[in-house]
Amino acid sequence: MGDYIVNKNEIQHVFIIGAKSIGQYGGYETFVDRLIGEHENDNSIKYHVACKANGDGCMDESQLPNISIIKKNDKELVTEFGYKNAHVFKISCPQIGPAVAIYYDNASVLYSIHYCEINHIEHPIFYILTCRIGLFIPGLVKRIKSIGGSFYLNPDGHEWKRKKWSYPVRCYWKWSEKKMIELADLVICDSETIEEYVKSEYKKNNTTYISYGADVEPTKLTDDDLRFTSWLSEKGLEINQYYLIVGRFVPENNFETMIREFMNSNSSRNLAIITNVNDKFLDELEKKLSWRNDSRIKFVGTVYDRELLKKIRECAYAYLHGHEVGGTNPSLLEALGSTKLNLLLDVGFNREVGKEAALYWSKENGVLTDLIDNVDNMDERILNEFGKKAKNRIRDAYSWKFIGDEYKKVWSR
Repeated sequence: MGDYIVNKNEIQHVFIIGAKSIGQYGGYETFVDRLIGEHENDNSIKYHVACKANGDGCMDESQLPNISIIKKNDKELVTEFGYKNAHVFKISCPQIGPAVAIYYDNASVLYSIHYCEINHIEHPIFYILTCRIGLFIPGLVKRIKSIGGSFYLNPDGHEWKRKKWSYPVRCYWKWSEKKMIELADLVICDSETIEEYVKSEYKKNNTTYISYGADVEPTKLTDDDLRFTSWLSEKGLEINQYYLIVGRFVPENNFETMIREFMNSNSSRNLAIITNVNDKFLDELEKKLSWRNDSRIKFVGTVYDRELLKKIRECAYAYLHGHEVGGTNPSLLEALGSTKLNLLLDVGFNREVGKEAALYWSKENGVLTDLIDNVDNMDERILNEFGKKAKNRIRDAYSWKFIGDEYKKVWSR
């Protein structure tokens, strides 16, 4: 690695660390893809993006269009490639369980520092996504400063609240968050709620708010496009006859609540669930809900084809969103840009995004069931009005061009 040298004159080099891949399933992965795309033809910015070479969520560059292979390793595996004018490098990780995330981030920063040293890159920005490496950050920041670099941080949401972690691990995430925020030259928050938390919890003043983005352009696929009709037929769905959920199958996204409440509703529509679920999760859910006895509940796998996913969103009757941990969620923005009716869990992050363009529910028993029954035959005029409000919300505050322009201002500081 390290022999991909670019013209360094008047270029701001930005190393993005923390996403597992580019353009694949996940919030950061989508964000990185869109951000580098906004600046693809901007000669004043050069992105360098770390990706995982192996393990869960690793980078499969064969899924990306128009890449240029820069370097292969001895086993003929791609280790560096160019994509949208960004330099992408892949980091191999040992199989050490949950700790692999800490290893991956630390190794990515170390490689990036080394890359700057051998290529004589001046004033690089190291933009680290989420707060996993507090244990190593003092030493890393010292090295970043030694080469004239800056450390910017996106703290993501409240990782220490996630139910999948044991108590000791949650304690580490909270401590790690504190250390990384304290040492960051700038904290970039994708949610105003998160920015308020950072300021009040850590008395950090050098913060800024830049959200994720989305677009409101309709899909290129028509209702009779074979890609779409084949998908509908395979999953047993019809246009406008399904509610939709899209997201990672983790406890804090409240799949169990949404499925239970939908099962208790009187809707004759289906519930299509696009997620990375596995058989173990499905079996655990079956024991709790007996969802397999309800033919309306359909786990339909994952969809990485963006145009197809947008078409699926557009043709859903309504979108259900149960995320309660984290900042601005990309899947929510995408839903607001495509789906007319959005039913969101009532937490600060979601209200901040949806405002009057969505309807809200709590986890209290029966609340979402009643909401579904109330909106299931909504007047077409009201439905269209919600759709207009949702798209306007994206146009006003979450366009990718606006987000890209905001980041360019930050890189130019």
